[in-house]
Amino acid sequence: MTDAHSDHPGRWRQVAAATGLLAPDGAVGQTIFAEMTVLANRTGAINLGQGFPDVDGPDYIKEAAKAAIDAGRNQYAPGDGVPELRRAIADHQHRHYGLDVDPDTEVLATTGATEALTAAILALTGPGDEVVTLEPFYDSHAAAIAMAGATHVPVPLTADGLRLDADALRAAATDRTRLILVNTPHNPTGTVLTRAELEQIAAVARNRDAVVLTDEVYEHLVYDDARHVPMATLPGMAERTLTVSSSGKTFSLTGWKVGWLHGPAELVTAVRTVKQFMTYTSGSAFQPAIALALADDESPRALAASLAARRDLLCEGLETAGFDVVVPRGTYFVVADGAPLGFDDGHDLCLRLPELAGVVGVPVSAFCRQGSTAARSLRSRVRFTFVKRPEVLRDAVGRLAALSR
Repeated sequence: MTDAHSDHPGRWRQVAAATGLLAPDGAVGQTIFAEMTVLANRTGAINLGQGFPDVDGPDYIKEAAKAAIDAGRNQYAPGDGVPELRRAIADHQHRHYGLDVDPDTEVLATTGATEALTAAILALTGPGDEVVTLEPFYDSHAAAIAMAGATHVPVPLTADGLRLDADALRAAATDRTRLILVNTPHNPTGTVLTRAELEQIAAVARNRDAVVLTDEVYEHLVYDDARHVPMATLPGMAERTLTVSSSGKTFSLTGWKVGWLHGPAELVTAVRTVKQFMTYTSGSAFQPAIALALADDESPRALAASLAARRDLLCEGLETAGFDVVVPRGTYFVVADGAPLGFDDGHDLCLRLPELAGVVGVPVSAFCRQGSTAARSLRSRVRFTFVKRPEVLRDAVGRLAALSR
């Protein structure tokens, strides 16, 4: 590539900068997830950094996909998703949350939740608009906002309990706020926003006439007495909320990338208009299999119960090793503070953990804007995943014990 091409100020540089991949010298690095996975592979460390299950989901769902392949469902699916999947999504929302969703006009199947979120941000925002998110934030949220040319306005969670700071949210929202992106259960912290917290967000959205875009992919992975409350169930919010979720986390089939979005027909139409020029459609044989899975409430409950036990195993091991731990109420991640062990830099700790304990995590600062209040206050925190087999977690806990010796 010529120097002229390499200096071209394309949008990609804004995306790289927004996700922390653009170095001061202009070089573009790899994501923290790729960096830590390479480190784990090179050192033989147990990879608790990247959040994907190490076992597949239920066999009956896989068999349904095989049957769909054998039945010839291998060409393009309708751009908005196969009818049985859209009906299953609407039925799921009604059964679990009492939401009445029209499967024909208010549901859009997508290539995972990431495409749904990205298409929504591209459809509804542009230069001059502001998108408010919580901070830390999942990295694709920042990337999509940068692609749209909108302004990202992060609102840091409180450093002590990793909860919503309602005063900071009200201060961050302006007349230019077009979207408020809400991720609950929250990655990377495992925080599950309460109804009271969601009502505070809803009040800001109504006051600023903003659309709320929700990332609810961990909706069924909640523990103890926590309860997932969709924003669209709050009074007056269904007409201004786009709800995003997916099958990957709920059924441990992350590679299938079957996600969806639902909301008011006019907003879904706007998102569909953009989405059709992204993937157009995908997963023709997977979509009917997930439609079948969405009628199954027992498998997600069993997974959540299993993950709660694995969460406890990892949290106890981290505490024994000397970390301060905020026990998560949802997702399959736990945030641990390395400061009591003498590490005030989580990134440095993650680079050293393979040597010190044979385990890999991800620094929480990777989910924050460089130099932000959240990045500074959470600098010593590390995210670990517990969506691994119990024997793998027991091995990891045994290795982490070396930190306390």
